[in-house]
Amino acid sequence: MVNLLYTELLKLKRSKMMLLSIIGMASAPFLCFMASLTKKAKRPDIPLPFKEFVSESHLYIFMLIAVFLFGIITAYLFNREYVEGALKNLLTIPISRISLIVSKWVLLFFWIMTLTVVAWVLTMIFGIVGPFEGLSNSEVMKALKEYMIGGILLFLLTTPIILITLIFNNYVTIIVFTIVITMLNLLSYGSEYSALFPWSAVRVIAAHSYFPEFPPVYSYISIFLTSMLGLVATLVYFKKVDIR
Repeated sequence: MVNLLYTELLKLKRSKMMLLSIIGMASAPFLCFMASLTKKAKRPDIPLPFKEFVSESHLYIFMLIAVFLFGIITAYLFNREYVEGALKNLLTIPISRISLIVSKWVLLFFWIMTLTVVAWVLTMIFGIVGPFEGLSNSEVMKALKEYMIGGILLFLLTTPIILITLIFNNYVTIIVFTIVITMLNLLSYGSEYSALFPWSAVRVIAAHSYFPEFPPVYSYISIFLTSMLGLVATLVYFKKVDIR
């Protein structure tokens, strides 16, 4: 397992995907910052609360950007050997298929959390240098907690994406899938049903924006059930599929 993880890290080190993913993740806090500057320029008399800027950045990251970006890097990790035609040769080595999947999933976790930390750091930097009011240590730590929770929950929801990647072996399907998820996030945002849809429930849990119609446990069940079903289906499928 350790050797597999080390090998995956070496392959990632030689790739430009990490840099591209960081740039993609940085776009959300940057665009929110620019929007705040525009708002301040038009209405300089209206104060801009720091927590509002953080909330908007969190919304755009975990409801829009991260869903698509995490889907792409998941497909990249699990589809790379298919594209290069190396998976069949790789499986001739005495390693289990489950170990291969788990090693990639562990690497994906660290990748996603790295991007999450990058997004939080950039949000804090923009919050410090920008024209925002109400910056405090408690708000900074609250933002860190919300970002970490969002990153972990979205990581758990990568299992259906892994399954789809292994079945279709292409990026187009994942792009379409993540676009559909993003559209459903937008449609459900602000309604009580966002607490039930797994990907929008991430925002509900992380930001503690619960609805009286559905207790928090509904959101947790939605996410963990989706994650576990995706993981079990992935392991069963990859263990039985004939690699060509």
